[in-house]
Amino acid sequence: MARHLITSAIPYINGIKHLGNLVGSQLPADLFARYQRARGNEVMFICATDEHGTPAELAAAKAGQPVADYCAEMHLVQAQIAEGFGLSFDHFGRSSSEENKKLTQHFAAKLAEAGLIREVTEKQMYSKADGRFLPDRYIEGTCPNCGFGSARGDQCDNCTKQLDPVDLINPHSTISGSTDLEMRETKHLYLCQSKMKDQLEAWIDSKADWPVLTTSIAKKWLNDGDGLQDRGITRDLDWGVPVKKGDEDWPGMEGKVFYVWFDAPIEYIACAQEWVHAGKGNDWERWWRTDKGADDVTYTQFMGKDNVPFHTLSFPSTILGSGEPWKLVDYIKSFNYLNYDGGQFSTSRGRGVFMDQALEILPADYWRWWLLSHAPESSDAEFTWENFQTSVNKDLADVLGNFVSRITKFCRSKFTEAVPEGGAYGEHEEALIADLTGKIRAYEQFMEEKEVRKASHQLRAIWVAGNEYLQSAAPWSTFKEDPEKAAAQVRLGLNLIRLYAVLSAPFIPETSAKMLAAMHTQDDSWPDDVPAALATLTAGHAFTVPDVLFGKITDEQREEWQQRFAGTRD
Repeated sequence: MARHLITSAIPYINGIKHLGNLVGSQLPADLFARYQRARGNEVMFICATDEHGTPAELAAAKAGQPVADYCAEMHLVQAQIAEGFGLSFDHFGRSSSEENKKLTQHFAAKLAEAGLIREVTEKQMYSKADGRFLPDRYIEGTCPNCGFGSARGDQCDNCTKQLDPVDLINPHSTISGSTDLEMRETKHLYLCQSKMKDQLEAWIDSKADWPVLTTSIAKKWLNDGDGLQDRGITRDLDWGVPVKKGDEDWPGMEGKVFYVWFDAPIEYIACAQEWVHAGKGNDWERWWRTDKGADDVTYTQFMGKDNVPFHTLSFPSTILGSGEPWKLVDYIKSFNYLNYDGGQFSTSRGRGVFMDQALEILPADYWRWWLLSHAPESSDAEFTWENFQTSVNKDLADVLGNFVSRITKFCRSKFTEAVPEGGAYGEHEEALIADLTGKIRAYEQFMEEKEVRKASHQLRAIWVAGNEYLQSAAPWSTFKEDPEKAAAQVRLGLNLIRLYAVLSAPFIPETSAKMLAAMHTQDDSWPDDVPAALATLTAGHAFTVPDVLFGKITDEQREEWQQRFAGTRD
């Protein structure tokens, strides 16, 4: 039994996430976790809310709440929505946890001992109107690299270039809008990433199987301009992990907190500690410490391309620099952006369909299928209502739903609501089984390789094969001449429903459960032996004709939703 540690990039606490966020990290991570569990492997799938830094402070101020209260409330909201989408986290933690606070301070102490943290007296933006230093996300302006007019002080959302506030053209405060900014001296800590360059480069070069998107971004940051730069890891903020060396104060750093991008990835480890403290498990170290058994764990991270630099350089610098036996990531699956109907999804600007709104419109499996089958792997993708309607109607309703409906209703009308006996499989059936065996093995390979789109296309091909068999075998015609042969055909068709439920569960878990329930079985064993799998439901086994699995999206619905989501969210 293999062991898989799976993490999804942790979402910011500031509001409900949109579908682009979902498909860029959490959803494909869930797909992979569900698949590995289905194959009988041991899985630890963890995620959390990213609760520190400027986004949390700004969102809490806008909501008129103390930041701690706002974060606690939004954590529950995001956890409930994640549950609504069927995200099967083993634990959904919080970066504001005591576990993460202690672990972040521990790593800071180890990095300081290793000579990888230096104190820097520097000038930072100070807003006279606001009476405070402005951390990077309190400042917006024009990106000097691509000209994007709303770049933040830490990174440009448009070109993903890492920035400092002083790089911005025409900067202004996001608190007051004031442009009356000046540079003043302050002291901060820097992680000496430059000292880790050769070690990081060798590590990245050893990952020959990583997606091109991941390695190209990592190497660009390693070698761009003057090469890998040291990175500030503290901020002048009230909300965050206080700057300490373990349990000791850090002279000169009073009143400062660690930068959110220093403590947030550490939450992956802390989340496993929270999992134990929540009574869900009893040994987090066997997942994270290579001296405690984690050396046989395969660790996979899922994230959008904007998160790649921090996960390929900054977080590994923390792990490697500590000198301790922590588990490093084995594979980083990164995604491009999903755009919305001719523009960009944006949490901050309220553009696109958000996760809570999506669940109000349709059940989760409709969204899961479309998003995964259109995952932005090789390039940016675009959500359009026309494409969504077509995919749902053709893939889910016409192919999978129609197959289940036709075979169960026909069996009920000509036999009973039980698997019919009699007859035997012939050449036609054996050819189908051979074809399915090849398709299932290909599906498994795509899933192992985390090729999300290819896996979805192969799963659809498996559904189509059943429909094509049903159409050519035509048991409704066979029944008139040879009822026993028709019985064998129907028996195979009913077993295909159970098989489809098992294979489809990682993509559409709620519908999979309905299909198994309709077949009156809890047998969700993976079809390692396809012929045996297609003989699981034997003669006399009862079933129930299920309700329609997927309703078609009408033109009227599509037009209504297009109009509803044409503007920005209030």
